[in-house]
Amino acid sequence: MNVILTMLPITLLIIVIIGLIVTNIRIVPQAKAYVIERLGAYSATWQVGLHFKIPLIDKVAKKVTLKEQVIDFPPQPVITKDNVTMEIDTVIYFQITDPKLYSYGVEQPMAAIENLTATTLRNIIGELELDESLTSREYINTKIREVLDEATDPWGIKINRVEVKNIVPPRDIQTAMEKQMRAERERREAILRAEGEKKSAVLIAEGNKQSKILEAEGQKAAVILGAEAAKEAQVREAEGKAEAILLVQRATADGIKMLVESNPTSPVIAIKSLDAFAKAADGQATKIIIPSDIQGLAGLATSVTELVKG
Repeated sequence: MNVILTMLPITLLIIVIIGLIVTNIRIVPQAKAYVIERLGAYSATWQVGLHFKIPLIDKVAKKVTLKEQVIDFPPQPVITKDNVTMEIDTVIYFQITDPKLYSYGVEQPMAAIENLTATTLRNIIGELELDESLTSREYINTKIREVLDEATDPWGIKINRVEVKNIVPPRDIQTAMEKQMRAERERREAILRAEGEKKSAVLIAEGNKQSKILEAEGQKAAVILGAEAAKEAQVREAEGKAEAILLVQRATADGIKMLVESNPTSPVIAIKSLDAFAKAADGQATKIIIPSDIQGLAGLATSVTELVKG
């Protein structure tokens, strides 16, 4: 019994020591950093991994996240160079690069960044007129980022981006801008409509002109074809007449040739002459004048006829 009572304090002491060791083991997760103070003064910055804190001496003063963070500030009233009051809200993307400076650099870093952003924004907008403020977002973003990045370096903060989220001008200014935009759209619509009508009229005129040109060319072609056809007909008719005359002349020449080759006698020639006079009269002439020499031949022909009959 005495042995048990003697071992009990030792066991309790061992349990207490083990408990202190376990409770003072710290595991720093990914993208985190712990700022450690020893007896109230900065001692170290623990990164990812397993660490042991000396009981009652070391203390985790601040747990810092190293991931990029986003903070959206409420709209800030600003006045432009031409004395127009409007509200602008901004979004800031930042990252803690030095946990020690972040812990001891400034009290309430987010509030300090918000106030610095509002002051910088008022300074920048105060140098711009309303129209410039509405169309110079990139310039505003760049200027704010440059000022904030320089000011937050001693606080262990890196400003990555600054975005102007919204610009809200006064209601009367919005109404005037909407009317201006509507008028501009109507003007562009009228210009487009006029240009369309002009192009349509030009195309119609071009079509009519082209149609008239084609019609005139068709008529001209028809006239040319008709003239060529008439000319061709006249040529063919003339060729036919010439061919007929040539054939008649050839027949006459052949008849004369045959007559010459047959060596006709005087009575035959006389009879042929009478034949020709008979054809010349053709039953239409009322009077035929016969040369005297042919009259003698006629008597001779009559005699020959009677001789043949006898």
